[in-house]
Amino acid sequence: MRTVLARFVSSRIFWPIVMLAVLFAINVVAFPGFFSISFRDGNLYGSLIDILRNGAPTLIVAIGMTLVIATRGIDLSVGAVAAISGAVACSILLGSPNPGDPATVIVAILVALVIGVGCGLWNGLLVSVIGIQPIIATLILMTAGRGIAMLLTEGQILTVTSPPFKLLGTGFWFGVPVAIFIAAFIFIIAALLTRRTALGLLIESVGINPEASRQAGVRARGVLFSVYIFTALCAAVAGLILTANTMAADANNTGLFIELDAILAVVIGGTSLAGGRYSLAGTLVGALVIQTLVTTVYTVGISPVATMVFKAAVVIIVCLLQSPTTNQALAGFRRRLALRSGKGVAAA
Repeated sequence: MRTVLARFVSSRIFWPIVMLAVLFAINVVAFPGFFSISFRDGNLYGSLIDILRNGAPTLIVAIGMTLVIATRGIDLSVGAVAAISGAVACSILLGSPNPGDPATVIVAILVALVIGVGCGLWNGLLVSVIGIQPIIATLILMTAGRGIAMLLTEGQILTVTSPPFKLLGTGFWFGVPVAIFIAAFIFIIAALLTRRTALGLLIESVGINPEASRQAGVRARGVLFSVYIFTALCAAVAGLILTANTMAADANNTGLFIELDAILAVVIGGTSLAGGRYSLAGTLVGALVIQTLVTTVYTVGISPVATMVFKAAVVIIVCLLQSPTTNQALAGFRRRLALRSGKGVAAA
């Protein structure tokens, strides 16, 4: 039991969990009913449910971002891809004589997801085939993507009325928000594919040493294509959820800064930006930290303008706590504590 506890304390996920617990404590002090969950009209409501629902798009994007970063890459275009997918879906619904028809909604969603996959293919082509640095390759689509979304919406905010489409953002299944189900499904699929198959090891090998993995027979290009396609697909799903939540396609604001939140969640979760080892569980905790922090800012009464400052502060604190210097200091403290305990037992 003590060994398990020691491993947990020394793991990179320990401090993010501590930070999440601190944020929960602050919310409880500011709002004593923070943990209360009510059951109204057959659905669950409460602050925790809101955190999970509102944090679902960030978590979905962060899952894909984790795998990209594990390959020593990065994807700055996820926000633009989210805007494009929302614009495509709303354009199709507005062009349909019956936007509320489930078949029309399914077609709109599928087309938006296919467009997202196309964006991932573009990023994968630039990175793996042409050899452009990931930050530059994805910056191209980040810049052009918003323009593409503006062209699709003709510079307007497209509003639609479609109850089946709205289900993605504000609907419930079995009393739980649909967005939570979608995020959980993507998380489970990603975890199974990367931890129950060889895909995870291939991703880590490409991230640690691309040349060595290539010489060992790993098809690095295929791995890179896969992770960028998956990340773009995740961004497209997140864009559909965000668009369905407001029932409007806003090319300027849909998915705005979600790439930064996703990267922050990945970093907080302990995944190294240098590539290699990664943690989907850590990313999950990181996404919860980000969304809980946003909720805390509103709960405490701080101006939302300062949210980015607090996000930066949290990242700095967690990174400092996860740094090798801090880990060495804690290890030395545990050794000294063990020696003192041993001397005390010997003296007795």
